[in-house]
Amino acid sequence: MLSCDICGETVTSEPDMKAHLLIVHMENEIICPFCKLSGVNYDEMCFHIETTHFEQNTLEGNFERINTVQYGTSDNKKDNTLQCGTEVNSSIHSGCASHPKNSAQSLIKDSTLKHEAFYSENLTESRKFLTSREKQSDLTEIKGSIYETTYSPPECPFCGKIEEHREDMETHVKTKHANLLDIPLEDCDQPLYDCPICGLICTNYHILQEHVDLHLEENSFQQAGMDRVQCSGDLQLAQQLQQEEDRKRSEESRREIEEFQKLQRQYGLDNSGGYKQQQLRNMEIEVNRGRMPPSEFHRRKADMMESLAIGIDDGKTKTSGIIEALHRYYQNAATDVRRVWLSSVVDHFHSSLGDKGMSIPCIPKIQSMIEDAWKEGFDPQGASQLNNRLQGTKAWIGACEIYILLTSLRVKCHIVDFHKSTGPLGTHPCLFEWILNYYSSEGEVSSKVVCTSKPPIYLQHQGHSRTVIGIEEKRNRTLCLLILDPGCPSREMQKLLKQDVEASSLKQLRKSMGNLKHKQYQIVAVEGALSPVEKVARRQASQVFTAEKIP
Repeated sequence: MLSCDICGETVTSEPDMKAHLLIVHMENEIICPFCKLSGVNYDEMCFHIETTHFEQNTLEGNFERINTVQYGTSDNKKDNTLQCGTEVNSSIHSGCASHPKNSAQSLIKDSTLKHEAFYSENLTESRKFLTSREKQSDLTEIKGSIYETTYSPPECPFCGKIEEHREDMETHVKTKHANLLDIPLEDCDQPLYDCPICGLICTNYHILQEHVDLHLEENSFQQAGMDRVQCSGDLQLAQQLQQEEDRKRSEESRREIEEFQKLQRQYGLDNSGGYKQQQLRNMEIEVNRGRMPPSEFHRRKADMMESLAIGIDDGKTKTSGIIEALHRYYQNAATDVRRVWLSSVVDHFHSSLGDKGMSIPCIPKIQSMIEDAWKEGFDPQGASQLNNRLQGTKAWIGACEIYILLTSLRVKCHIVDFHKSTGPLGTHPCLFEWILNYYSSEGEVSSKVVCTSKPPIYLQHQGHSRTVIGIEEKRNRTLCLLILDPGCPSREMQKLLKQDVEASSLKQLRKSMGNLKHKQYQIVAVEGALSPVEKVARRQASQVFTAEKIP
């Protein structure tokens, strides 16, 4: 048994329920959403809306409201609603949606056919229902009511004229409103083409192709413009990078020239004169500043010329007896020193006006001897760097030049390069340890002061050379070098020769590890004498000059 969801009446089968819904409820439920017309079935209402309210339905988009007309809660009614809505929708959007006149014509034709099919099916069900209940007398009344509603005269969708028959309405629309029909009825099924770029609908494939080509041309123009902008930006960037590169090269070239000129001045290769010119210039400066009388200038000039002629220093800046004075001091004082090693006897020479910065006397003679060593074949690379000439220049005499000079004189020596710091804060503990081993290698001694037979050590760093004459070992095991500096005036060195030397006087000699923080140090240490064969071997080895490196 089936129960009606609307009125609660009970029927025996599904066909009976369909007939019940059709006869009892359908004609009283549908209401037009525009003019409130009621009392018609679903297909008739669709036809009414499409013919009477076409413009409102198209412009306001209210056609979807047909699908919301209430039929109650029956599933069968919902199915009929969806089916009818789909059919009407199909008739409107079958490819001619942009031509409302054709849509109306299609509705006039298709709607009547659908009405006939719909009611034919439901009338069959109704007849079965009435036959089973033997109510043939009521069938005539029911059929009359249905057909009166179904075949109500159609109305023209353009002028509102009513015709009795569907064929007459079609003829009326084609004759009276032919100018409103843009596309013939038989062309409604023509395929439409959507533009893949903007979505425009075209009715012809060739038109669509031309339309898409316009899009592509526009994109190519835009891309070309972007490429030109990008190319301009790349060109500007390339120009900026090139300018920056040129600026850097110019800076590097200028810096290299300045460094080269600085090195020339530093090593005396700027043709500004040698020992003689330098001493004369410095003495003239002293006279101009009022620190040297003219008579002293002429006296020193004469002494200098004599010294240059015989190659012997005049000894006016020499201080002798320093090692002996240090021995007495450490024996009687320096309670904080555990042990001290002193070199063999050595004299101190204060740098004169002619050899400012150098600690070896008679500079022109030394220069001449180094040039002779080059002529023998020692260190050809170094000779080439200095243009095989030292006399008459202010070129520095460094550790390499001292090594080849001593070697050419058959003095056995050793050159060591401490090319980088080996301790914290840029210190060189390895340098101190090497010098300690050098002076203490003669054997264990028990005395506090050890006077060795070791010669002084030549110590070179950037821009200056000094002489190491000993090393202290403090009671706390720290080390301190004893260094003679040619820049120290002779009057200061004379203070060391007093009987009661004060500790403050040794301050100019003592150099702790924290006082030697140059990036690189080189030393030349004398070890003995060379045989003629050893001299030849070392001359051959100096063709590619190398030094021992620590570390």
